[in-house]
Amino acid sequence: MGGDGNKSTFVCAALKNGSLPGSGFYNKTMLIEGILAAVPTPFYSDEKVYFRKLEANVTRYSRSLLSGLLLLGSTGEAVALDDAESRDVLRVAAEAAAPDKVLIAGVGRESVKATVELAEAAAQYAYDAVLVRTPTYYATQMPSAAVLHYFRSVADRSPLPILLYNIPRCVPYDIPIELIAELAKHPNIIGIKDSSGSLPRIVASVEATRNATRRTVTVTPIFEAVTARMLAAKMEPTGNTFVAAGDLAGGVAVATAPPPAPIKTRTKEVGFQVLTGSASILLESLEAGASGAILGFAACVPQACQEVYLAWKDHDLQLAAEKQARIAGPGQRIAGQLGIAGIKHGCDFNGYYGGRPRAPLLPVTALEKAEIETLLAGIRN
Repeated sequence: MGGDGNKSTFVCAALKNGSLPGSGFYNKTMLIEGILAAVPTPFYSDEKVYFRKLEANVTRYSRSLLSGLLLLGSTGEAVALDDAESRDVLRVAAEAAAPDKVLIAGVGRESVKATVELAEAAAQYAYDAVLVRTPTYYATQMPSAAVLHYFRSVADRSPLPILLYNIPRCVPYDIPIELIAELAKHPNIIGIKDSSGSLPRIVASVEATRNATRRTVTVTPIFEAVTARMLAAKMEPTGNTFVAAGDLAGGVAVATAPPPAPIKTRTKEVGFQVLTGSASILLESLEAGASGAILGFAACVPQACQEVYLAWKDHDLQLAAEKQARIAGPGQRIAGQLGIAGIKHGCDFNGYYGGRPRAPLLPVTALEKAEIETLLAGIRN
């Protein structure tokens, strides 16, 4: 199922024996900014996971200017996959992704134990952070104290830093702002993805966590994220050989791998990172202090979403507003209203593989397909 198996084995071994820098508990955080695509999970017509198409999609996303990818989020139909499928999706995507793309794994489960176990699996494949939603089945027995205990317990045991996930349209719980502020104090909780679609909530989350402890993150010389896979790639033997001068003098030639070239890094101080999950309020969220966005809509139009961020980053607010206006309506209709089926058809239309969602979700109708294609006609990649 695709990818460079030797590289995956190397990364996993490095994580297991602790030789991969930053693989321990609480000794690394992660810069998460810019636009990340929430990647759909492709299926065959018999509803088995179509790993080759997942690999192809991730490879293509890796050639874009996206900051990273989220696997097994809501757009990835995570709740419809069993544990074995989830682990395989994480593995295949990690093997296909470019090393410089931040990888986030959705690991939310109904118990602390199951959530931590999937977080550990994500760590084995050198993911950079995990996204954790609120449990849903016992919603009436989950007061704020229980939610606080759940997130803290997962954070205490997760080998990867945690992003909280607030998505009230899928989870019957809107994480209170005061609870977010309290959780932001935990050393292994680094941010939140808020998919409520509410700009006032983004503003409130930024304000409530403004004084949270700042963390030191490793970044490139141009202040972009340094991922675990970037570090692993620098450690991986290249296969080339050289002979030490001392061995030549002694008459014994021994072929050894050359030492890895050091990766150039610097550090940056970051606070609690707030990311929006709604393309329709992307620019407004960035202006309010959000560090970026994790968007299902970016799965089918990554470039159009990225252009908003790049224009904003360049302080060209007029251009950013124009780019935002192009995606606001289509994003609200396709991702916000038509949902996963709409995003998947948008992927099909734009050169990625989307396919059908897994039952019981229904595919879009012929009329909806035509509507999606009309909406995306002006923002194709």
